[in-house]
Amino acid sequence: MDTWHAWYSGDIDHLAAVYGGAMSVSANPAARSFFDLNRPSQYKGGLVGSLARMFWGQPIAPGQPASKLHIPIAGDIAELSANLLWSDVPTVTVDTGSADTTSDVVATTDQLHRYLDDKGHAKLREAAEIGAALGGVYLRVVWDRELRDRPWLDVIYPDAAVPEWRWGMLSAVTLWRELEQQGDANWVWRLLERHEPGTIEYGLYRGDADTLGMLMALDDHPEAADLAGRVRDGGIQDTGVDRLLVTYVPNIAPNRLWRGIAGTEPLGRSDFAGVEPVMDALDECWTSWMRDLRLGKGRIMLPQSMLETDGPGQGATFDLDREVFVQLNMLDDGSGSSPITASQFAIRVDEHERTTAALRKQILTSAGYSAQSLGEEGAVAVTATEVAARKEQSLATRGQKILYQRPALLEVLKTLLLVDKNQFGAKVDPDVELTASWPQAVQPDQEATARSLSLLESAGAISTWMKVKTLRPEWDDEQVQEEVERVRSDGASTPAGDPFNTRGVPPQFDAETEGEGDSSDDEEPTDEVGGGSRGRAA
Repeated sequence: MDTWHAWYSGDIDHLAAVYGGAMSVSANPAARSFFDLNRPSQYKGGLVGSLARMFWGQPIAPGQPASKLHIPIAGDIAELSANLLWSDVPTVTVDTGSADTTSDVVATTDQLHRYLDDKGHAKLREAAEIGAALGGVYLRVVWDRELRDRPWLDVIYPDAAVPEWRWGMLSAVTLWRELEQQGDANWVWRLLERHEPGTIEYGLYRGDADTLGMLMALDDHPEAADLAGRVRDGGIQDTGVDRLLVTYVPNIAPNRLWRGIAGTEPLGRSDFAGVEPVMDALDECWTSWMRDLRLGKGRIMLPQSMLETDGPGQGATFDLDREVFVQLNMLDDGSGSSPITASQFAIRVDEHERTTAALRKQILTSAGYSAQSLGEEGAVAVTATEVAARKEQSLATRGQKILYQRPALLEVLKTLLLVDKNQFGAKVDPDVELTASWPQAVQPDQEATARSLSLLESAGAISTWMKVKTLRPEWDDEQVQEEVERVRSDGASTPAGDPFNTRGVPPQFDAETEGEGDSSDDEEPTDEVGGGSRGRAA
């Protein structure tokens, strides 16, 4: 995880340390024991040999400046993953059949919308970016009545937690962090926070860089003093919720790197796993390109006789703007060449550009994304269908990650509802069934959709309900039905060219008045006075 974090942060000092310094895996005794690197079959020519061959593992030659450059493509990949997943908020709905009353459904739905406001949305997107880089992330439900009237989410880095698994499920987890230095500079203060269903156990320890040290009272450090009033004997706080307040969200599985290592099976896989050598080669190629630029600067070679001395011990100079030089009395070598020589090395732009482009494409492909996702194919306006075709690999990776994001999101929302009800008295139903659906990553072309719907309507092969559902796939059935009623209501209005407001319905004539005003010769006129028939006019 530390290696992945070095690539994610883009810190060149961190990269040099993890591949060649004291922070490298091969130089860390704990890591060597964990990965069993002391065995000759794995140690010889394996990890150490690969680290020595890495560009960032090579030491800088004496007398040379630190000229290694880094392209932060790892950070771009993590950001791309988070944007694909959380550019829009997923739609979370409550199953009406699982709630006792309709008011519970309304209240719970409103509270879920508050959890997924801009702050909650930003926190989930932040967690997704960290998870893409480090293989997973922890989400912790926290609350503080002095700051907010409802619980919210906190993000925990995966290397700051010690998980405990049972049948692949998180049963307990211990979170830890280093606190600000107090007193003796040699002491290291750490706050441990063990989560179990229903309780949180806090422990403040004072030790050194390698040892946890002695258990101290919580009020011995100002950053932990506020916890002293919340806990009972033993530093335990009751949460009132019979479940963990921490949820682990894997990036994607399985983790190919840690196969066979106990306790690592449920951990997710980073987008950088297996791509580190290619990213290292990209940095090497980019550094070589910039080295060509540095060495390719034009230089002028002058004979020492053309320099003007500034006096004993003051060196010599040459004025490049001077127009007239006095020729020195010296023997001609007979070659006729100028004593001034210009030096200009070739800059291999095309070779480096093609190599870096190929490496970038390979990195994105190995990480599970299309080159189009980072603008590798240009920004030409295309239809939504063409965009989806070009980003097919990225969309497939997005769909796989949603399989891990959805259950974790629903579990976190359930925990928020429980804490909100038990700690703040919110009128919500935590026992309802929740569903979450992610919006489409590529919005369809409205013009193409309209043409398709028009053709289907002309063929009589689609209903009004299905037309609305196709146009608004993110709507639920109730919203679609409401829109169908609106469409039918608008269609029942007075059509154009109907001054008598018949609304397209043929007029109905009364039998007694059917002949009124008809001057047809086929009708026999009646005698208005006597009621008899009158003869036709000649």
